[in-house]
Amino acid sequence: MTTALIIGDVQRGITGSYPFARQVVPPLTELLPRARAAGALVVFVHFAFRGNGADLLPDNALYRSFYDAGDAFHEGSAGTEIDLPVADEDVIVLKRRASAFAGTDLDLVLRARGVDTIAIAGVATSAMVTATCYDAADRGYHVTVLRDGCADGDPAMHDFFMDSVFPSRGFEVVPCAGWHGGTA
Repeated sequence: MTTALIIGDVQRGITGSYPFARQVVPPLTELLPRARAAGALVVFVHFAFRGNGADLLPDNALYRSFYDAGDAFHEGSAGTEIDLPVADEDVIVLKRRASAFAGTDLDLVLRARGVDTIAIAGVATSAMVTATCYDAADRGYHVTVLRDGCADGDPAMHDFFMDSVFPSRGFEVVPCAGWHGGTA
C-alpha cells in the first residue's frame, strides 16, 4: 500500500480571509513531519484563476466572487501560496475547480508513484474536500478524511459530512493525530 496525503486550499488568501480555515493549520503542521517520515507522498493543492479570467465559468457567481476578491485567488499572487511548510520532496498541484483532480495532473502523479490510498485534508469540507473524496473514490483510491485537518465555514455542515456522509460512502474518518501514513 502506497499512501499520499493531499492537502487542499490551505493557502494564504484563504487562511487570511476565512477565519475557519486557520484552525486546520496547527494539526496539519504537526502531521506533516510524521507523514513524510512514514513515507507518504505529500501533495499540496492550491486554487487560482488565471489573471485574465480565461478559466472562469460563465454565470458562476461563486467563482466570480473568488476572482473578484482580488489577488487572493489570482495565479502567481501571494494569496495562492501554501500556508504550511513545504519540503523539497513534496508535490504542488494547481487547480481551478473544487476537486483536486478536475483538470489537474494529480491522478498522473499519484499513479506514477504507485499510490492507492489517500488521506485528504483542507478547506472547505463541503467543497474541496468532498469533491476530491468523490473524485478519488471514482478513480479507485482508498480514501481517509482527516477530521481536524478539514474545516468548513458552517461547523454543522463539517460535522454532517464527517459523521454521516463520509462514513456512509466507505471513507474512513480519523483525527490527524490518529493517522499514521497508512502504516497503522
